[in-house]
Amino acid sequence: MPDKRMLIVPVELVKKIDDNRGDMSQGDFIDFLIDSQIKQEAKQQKETEYATKEEIRSFEQDIKNLLKNFLDFFVSYGLELGKQSPQTEFEELTNKLQGLEKDLAPESKEGRVKIKWK
Repeated sequence: MPDKRMLIVPVELVKKIDDNRGDMSQGDFIDFLIDSQIKQEAKQQKETEYATKEEIRSFEQDIKNLLKNFLDFFVSYGLELGKQSPQTEFEELTNKLQGLEKDLAPESKEGRVKIKWK
C-alpha cells in the first residue's frame, strides 16, 4: 500500500474538486488534473519549437533594418567628426544604404515580430 499524506487545502477548493470529480476519488481526480496539465505543457512546447516562414522573413527584415540604422549612425557619426573620408568610400556606403532601403520597401508593419533577447 502506498504511503499516504495529508494535504490541507481551502474549503472552496475541496468543494470545486467534489463538484467536478464525478465517480473518481479526490486523489485520483487531482492526479488526473496534474497529468493532463503536464501533457498539455509538453504539447505546447513541441508546437512552438520551430519558427514559421513568416517569422523568419520578418526577422530578416528587422535585421536588415537594424543594419541600415547601424550604417546610418556610423556614416553620420563620421561626418560629424569632420573626418574627410574618400569620396569613393562615401559613395559605396550610400549605395549599400540605398540597396537596404530597396529591400525594406515592401515591408509591412503588420508582419513585424518583436524578439526578446535574454
